[in-house]
Amino acid sequence: MCGLIGALLAEPSLTDERIAGALATIAHRGPDHTGWWCSSDRRTVLGHVRLSIIGLDNGDQPLVGAGGEVRCVVNGELYGYRAIRCALKAEGRHFASDSDSEIALHLYEKLGGDFVHQLRGEFAVVIADQRRRCLIAVRDRFGIKPLFYTVQGGDVLVASEIKALLALGAPARWDAAAFFAECHHVRAADRTLFAGIRAVPPGCTLIARDGHVEVRPYWDTDYPSRESLAADGRSDADIAAGFREALDKAVAERLVADVEVASYLSGGIDSSAVLGLAQRRSNRPIRAFTIVFGEELYNEERLAQQTAEWLGATFVPVPVNQRDLADAFPDALWHAETLVFNAHGVAKYLLSRAVRDAGIKVVFTGEGADEILGGYPPFRRDLLLHNTEKQPPEEIEKLLTELDATNQTSRGLLTADGSLAPGLDAFVVRLGWTPSAIEAFSTLAAKMYPFFTDAYLEAGLRAEPYTELLDTIDVHRRLAGRDPVHQALYIWTRTVLPTYILTVLGDRMEMAHSVEGRVPFLDHHVAEYAARIPVHHKIRGMREKHVLREAVRDCVLPEVYDRQKHPFMSPPARNTGDALSVFCQDTLRSRSVEDQPFFNPCRIRGLMDQVATMEPADRAAFEGVVLRIVSTCILQQRFGLAA
Repeated sequence: MCGLIGALLAEPSLTDERIAGALATIAHRGPDHTGWWCSSDRRTVLGHVRLSIIGLDNGDQPLVGAGGEVRCVVNGELYGYRAIRCALKAEGRHFASDSDSEIALHLYEKLGGDFVHQLRGEFAVVIADQRRRCLIAVRDRFGIKPLFYTVQGGDVLVASEIKALLALGAPARWDAAAFFAECHHVRAADRTLFAGIRAVPPGCTLIARDGHVEVRPYWDTDYPSRESLAADGRSDADIAAGFREALDKAVAERLVADVEVASYLSGGIDSSAVLGLAQRRSNRPIRAFTIVFGEELYNEERLAQQTAEWLGATFVPVPVNQRDLADAFPDALWHAETLVFNAHGVAKYLLSRAVRDAGIKVVFTGEGADEILGGYPPFRRDLLLHNTEKQPPEEIEKLLTELDATNQTSRGLLTADGSLAPGLDAFVVRLGWTPSAIEAFSTLAAKMYPFFTDAYLEAGLRAEPYTELLDTIDVHRRLAGRDPVHQALYIWTRTVLPTYILTVLGDRMEMAHSVEGRVPFLDHHVAEYAARIPVHHKIRGMREKHVLREAVRDCVLPEVYDRQKHPFMSPPARNTGDALSVFCQDTLRSRSVEDQPFFNPCRIRGLMDQVATMEPADRAAFEGVVLRIVSTCILQQRFGLAA
């Protein structure tokens, strides 16, 4: 993995010092080499910071084509590159490096914009084509790798992180409407919290020319109709075998590296399955890193250690306490560039630091399984409410109660807990129902309403964030006629997955310490296979990810096979003396609360007075609200954002 910048300028306005400064802000993404190129008229710029993983000695970038008129920079890993490389060499193309990234350059020279369909993996690619006088930026299908852009007075700037765009000259301003949408967890994948700065959406290509940009989709999740899936006659065994084959191939591709590949490991089936498949193909014990919390409800050390030992991996515990979370919170937020509602992202930041300190650059991660197989509690609730025509109402109610009781760590975050925010009828009008995840996030948003300034709350409600999100989705082509669970999964992958999970729990926390995360479940071949699996193979009763359990039953412990999904959360600050609680109190009683434009400072201080006297359980229920406000203050401090 690496970091990149690019620019297509109306005038030659970027100095070497400005380019070097922008690359320095993302040096954590690539500490092994820094390089950049400017065209002869200095109106086109590409820059790159490299984390060397494949082709250690000769893979520095930017890469240049044979005629010198096409250059590119790549962030990510391109799997299956060896076969593509051999085919291209057989056609007479010359490769200057051993890096996987170079296939992107040659494929583009051969196929033009269609080159992206040949790419498999986690990637962001920026190509400067002087023949066409354009800049082309491509992001992987799920948005695993970040890629942002802005248009400033005829200049088009792109970068791996927002902070690099600011260093290139983009102004640092809040996007008030996007902030309100983020508080409801319905920020569309192309929006950021920074005004004038957009993300290239997952599965899209951006083409910049003459100060203008065009964004074109090249891939999207395509769920079959409910009727066609109902006619699927495949057996459990056949579906599980097909999924096993696809996932095993994805894991095998991600074992390719010129450095050691380690793994993150929890007590859940996702990371256990990935480690199990990888360990079977490895000739040495894979190091498995596990976060260890002090509170038993959140600690998965026992199962993770048993899994590692059973598989023949090397177990590496990484203790994380409230003091650690408090100390690392500001730096983790600077890397995330967005709000958080739990300190789990900070814990991942600390986990990645431990991996880096162990001398490792590459880790497997289990992200994505819940998104393609319906793993989170809201998706099970959707199944119970909308896919149980023949099930007695009393049985449904019993299962709903059981679902709520067995998901204590995510109460109020992934399960509804309180009044709903207004505007949800937009989903009923468009879809005929409201996904449970949207309702759950709505209750968290509603808890924040009393602390907004009156003017901001009024403006936010006028913006209608739910309607705004639905307007970005082709409901007729992507949702109509699909199973409700698949509709919910699609909406999740267009919002929460790229804007939060793959950011706060993925790339940004890993690359903060120069660690590359590899995500087999989001291999597009795996995801496309999963999309064609009927819902009752994904969720069966209260058992989520049924097909995964059957596919990897021989690779996981029986207890892991039977264990219900436990979303990764860090323990809340239950006592006023906890370091994280003190950090929140100090932040929200500091000058920074006066500088941010969204929340009423007096009301926030009243909230903190109230929280200080709450019982531990009640205090934990308000943690999502408090941490979002704290996040706002820290982003205000670190980026100096204007209203």
